[in-house]
Amino acid sequence: MEKYQILEHTADVKVKAFGKDKKELFLNMLKGMASILQPEVKSKQRRVRKIKIKSIGLETLLVDFLSEALYLTQVNKEIYNNVKFKSFTDTEIEGELIGQRIERFKEDIKGVTYHEIDIHQKRDGIWEVTVIFDI
Repeated sequence: MEKYQILEHTADVKVKAFGKDKKELFLNMLKGMASILQPEVKSKQRRVRKIKIKSIGLETLLVDFLSEALYLTQVNKEIYNNVKFKSFTDTEIEGELIGQRIERFKEDIKGVTYHEIDIHQKRDGIWEVTVIFDI
């Protein structure tokens, strides 16, 4: 199973992610977002940032999760391409973002949008979501 796809979009970047469960779906979308930024890794030393997010629903939770990861990416000059969830529900996440320090990004993401967001489970049991990133 592929983790994510970068899709054509007129002005922004659209990413479709897949997962066998919601946790893997969130992880794969995080990886898709990281790939858009095209980071130049400065150090292989592992960086860990604690996160705790509460939202009103699953789609909002995903946008808030990605927005928090993007904020921490920009503030700390780190890229996160892994996450360990301590707790995970449709309205709350607690865990750790895991990544590395970076030298610079080749691309910038201004924000994560709600436009066309749709999280659903397909007939084969695979979870799928599409997110548009404002660049």
